[in-house]
Amino acid sequence: MTPSATDGPVPKGRSRRNFAGTRPVMADVARLAGVSKQTVSRVLNDHPAVRPETREAVLDAMRTLGYRPSRSARSLASGRTRMLGVISFDAARYGPASILTAINTAAQEAGYLVSSIALDTADQGTVVEAVNRLSAEGADGVIAIAPQQWVGRALAETDLGTPLVVLESALDASTPLVTGDSRTGARKATEHLLGLGHATVWHIAGPTGWTSADHRLAGWQETLQAAGADVPAPLVGDWGADSGYELGRRLARRPEVTAVFASNDQMALGLLHALHESGRSVPGEVSVVGYDDIPEAAHLLPPLTTVRTDFAEIGTRSLRLLLDRIDGPGERPSLDTLVPVDLVVRASSGPPPVG
Repeated sequence: MTPSATDGPVPKGRSRRNFAGTRPVMADVARLAGVSKQTVSRVLNDHPAVRPETREAVLDAMRTLGYRPSRSARSLASGRTRMLGVISFDAARYGPASILTAINTAAQEAGYLVSSIALDTADQGTVVEAVNRLSAEGADGVIAIAPQQWVGRALAETDLGTPLVVLESALDASTPLVTGDSRTGARKATEHLLGLGHATVWHIAGPTGWTSADHRLAGWQETLQAAGADVPAPLVGDWGADSGYELGRRLARRPEVTAVFASNDQMALGLLHALHESGRSVPGEVSVVGYDDIPEAAHLLPPLTTVRTDFAEIGTRSLRLLLDRIDGPGERPSLDTLVPVDLVVRASSGPPPVG
């Protein structure tokens, strides 16, 4: 007598075979559960119009057969690929890399795969090519990590034809924007140094045209102006520790400099090196505040006072917004989400030197 597909236990991690000796398919599940393939499809997609007892019968049949739905089967049933696209720029930096990690984690928890494209340039042709590639792969939606303003303009001029969420650079009123509150973060850093008694605060800015750098520059300037303090000319870096070091050497030669706010921790690291090399103690002679709170910030000498950005929250919120747009396009208003930041006070900041 030929054994049936349901005879005997199934070893863990293996699937039963159907009557033809192949892996079980949706029709086998429907036959064993006594329902139609359409009902099995509804159970797979968690459709609300399935009675609890029917759902349990289908799930029990899946367990009995060891049935595992393929991604293609889910796509045919739902009209979706369960794949999301991410376009990123300057992905090697700590912030974008941390955001991308958070997006991947949140997507996996939601049952999605992520296809990422890292671009070195963001001219119109490059952006269109990236969008076309994600469209060809069937992305249900796209997240664009666009730190420069010109990246936002390139995306705005591109017809994506799919739900979109942008990080950092605003596109238009219909596209959700998620970003850290850089202007407030710069204000907190500057107020902290002024509150310690420094007459003014110097600034090593990020490169011009980067949204976060421009907002931090504006927050620093506005805070000094509101306090009636002098506003020194900012020194513009490139986010790297080398630029912080070179600009720090220039600041170290100026005895009137007692407090410096750097637009990211890497440039602050270079600044600390230059001050130490020049014999100016931190925070005895010069106080330093960075931005981002990289994992190494607490272990620098001295430990770095900095503004903490919750990059994981930025990534998670962007994924949540994108799924909302995929699930109900046109039903939810666009959202501009500012993720709060926190000042983390450590040993690199203190009162100005006496006299």
